[in-house]
Amino acid sequence: MKNRIITISREFGSGGRTIGKEVAAKLGIACYDQELIEKIAEKSGFSSEYIKEQGEYAPTASWIGMAFAGRDSTGHSYQDELWNIQRDIIQELAQKESCVIVGRCADYILRDTADCLTVFIHASMEKRAERIVKVYGESDLSPEKRLRNKDRRRKAYYQFYTDTEWGVAQNYQICLDSGILGIEKCVETIVSLY
Repeated sequence: MKNRIITISREFGSGGRTIGKEVAAKLGIACYDQELIEKIAEKSGFSSEYIKEQGEYAPTASWIGMAFAGRDSTGHSYQDELWNIQRDIIQELAQKESCVIVGRCADYILRDTADCLTVFIHASMEKRAERIVKVYGESDLSPEKRLRNKDRRRKAYYQFYTDTEWGVAQNYQICLDSGILGIEKCVETIVSLY
């Protein structure tokens, strides 16, 4: 039997990580989010903190800026190295077992090689701002500014490495608004499609 993978792409603050973990728990399969970061750290030698910030986010909010950021004289960057390691690990996981993979361009990486249910989780700015204050607490930046910054950097990273637009409905099999449906209804919907 071929492994079935669920990839969860998400806007910052939409609860995608929580949804992914709960889907995996209900289905009795592994969820790779922080665990994926640890695997990349082990294979790359970079710290988990570095990978958490650099393995999914562009250093700038522009994919064009990403094309020039941190490159050596040969045109390579540490981010390119992380991308290659991340891609290899995601492909290995999909070959090894059915699982849920949160973020890290897994939907794109597995597009031609795995039986994949690709999901995008989003919510209104208001709902996401509420959630990040509740989950992560206050910061010097307004919640809205934090959301816009993270989403712009995530979008630039995705576009740079996939040449595909992040968050566009046509690029996913299902898009769910967690602010309207709620976390539990999103989990139930994804589980029912597995």
